[in-house]
Amino acid sequence: MFTVENYSQNREEGYDLVIKQLRALLEGETSITANLANASALLNQFLPTINWVGFYEYEELSDQLVLGPFQGLPACVRIPLGKGVCGTAAKEQKTIVVEDVHQFPGHIACDAASQSEIVVPIIKEGQLFGVLDIDSPEKNRFDEIDKVWLERFVEELNKHI
Repeated sequence: MFTVENYSQNREEGYDLVIKQLRALLEGETSITANLANASALLNQFLPTINWVGFYEYEELSDQLVLGPFQGLPACVRIPLGKGVCGTAAKEQKTIVVEDVHQFPGHIACDAASQSEIVVPIIKEGQLFGVLDIDSPEKNRFDEIDKVWLERFVEELNKHI
């Protein structure tokens, strides 16, 4: 199976290819739901050792994140801003990489198998749109390369939502 990690010796090249594929998948499509669904499916296909990837969209009325398109086991539907990794990343509007979710204060355990997590906020025209959330059953799964390239992935996605 083709993954970012085995595309070549250079993970950056793999991520670059994934972003090009995202661009091609989203070209001309105006449905936000379809674009988020395809983006989560693409990441699920290309990122090894993950057990959940998807989006939470910000609902201003309730000041919560609400489950959007994803790949993986059923997940928590609503997350208040400032709660758990997703709510914290959304509130602070910065990417959070967690090496061991059991050490993160207030971690919300939707899947007991998850050991590490990365959450990238999605800011659209200066406003919180939501977050990209990726979980792994391995501790220390995500690093600075993942952070930089997943932020670039979100930048490309942002052009189509």
